[in-house]
Amino acid sequence: MASVHEYKQLEKSIIQKLKDSVVVAGHGAVKTLQAIGGFLTRRYTVVFVPHSEKRVYNFQITVMSVFLFMLVTGGAVGAFFWYSASGSTRNVFDSKDGRLKEVQASLEQLRDETELLLREARNFEAAFDGAFTGLSPHTPQSSSGDLGSFFNIRETPEGVLQEVDDIKRLSAYLASAAGPVRELGAMLSSQSALLSEIPSIWPVKGGMGHISMFFGQNENPFSGQQYIHKGIDISTYRAGDPVVTTADGQVVTIERVEDFGLYILVRHKHGYYTRYAHLLSSRVRVGDRVQQGDIIGYIGNTGISTGPHLHYEIHIGSDVVDPYRYITIRSGHAKPAR
Repeated sequence: MASVHEYKQLEKSIIQKLKDSVVVAGHGAVKTLQAIGGFLTRRYTVVFVPHSEKRVYNFQITVMSVFLFMLVTGGAVGAFFWYSASGSTRNVFDSKDGRLKEVQASLEQLRDETELLLREARNFEAAFDGAFTGLSPHTPQSSSGDLGSFFNIRETPEGVLQEVDDIKRLSAYLASAAGPVRELGAMLSSQSALLSEIPSIWPVKGGMGHISMFFGQNENPFSGQQYIHKGIDISTYRAGDPVVTTADGQVVTIERVEDFGLYILVRHKHGYYTRYAHLLSSRVRVGDRVQQGDIIGYIGNTGISTGPHLHYEIHIGSDVVDPYRYITIRSGHAKPAR
């Protein structure tokens, strides 16, 4: 029984100490709150003393009012910065949105131009394949560069614009077409070289003059009898107009005779010779190399002639041919006058 009584006494002692601790803590908390309240409600006098004899200004403030003022001021400043930041962000988003719309508009325009390009490319393919069929074994075929499928504007399953794929195929087609175009250039170059080696241009510089007498059977202006005219006569109604060689070649003869007067004979490739007669004067010498279009002399009235004109002949070996047939190869010169 003594031990139970001791336990009871110990329990009461512990409870009493706890009560005392709670009371002491309560009193301490109250005192602390009172101290804080006293501190917050403590009054201070702020005095403004001017440097002159004017009235001195003073007012009282408490710590609580200072704290509230700082809290309100901090909140206002924070709100200002937050609003400015949000406004700046909004402006950034608006700017990005405007830029995005511009990019979308550009993409739409690019798509339209791409569609037009592909349509023209299809026309090019048709014309190109028609013109070059059989020209080269490398001529692009529709199976490798078909442009007909370039007009289904759609997205591929991978999300790549169909136009991008079409442009790639168009690029491949144009690359494959480069070979025939080069062959065409070589062919034209070869043709140009050939045309410069045969008498094929008008023998008076700038296409001046007209044909006053054609090749073949004509009436002799002196005797009135029919005879075979072995060239063509070109008249400009005056002497001194420049005469040009009608093909690349070499001057082999410069001579003055009774019927032709002063004439120049030029030898060309492929067995061609050309004669330029009734000249006023010569600008070349025997042995000179001349190129098609070079001035070799000037129209005159030498020899048996009815007036200033150029007598022009073309020979192939020992045969005489009609020069007008060769002049019309390149055409575009003065019309003949019959």
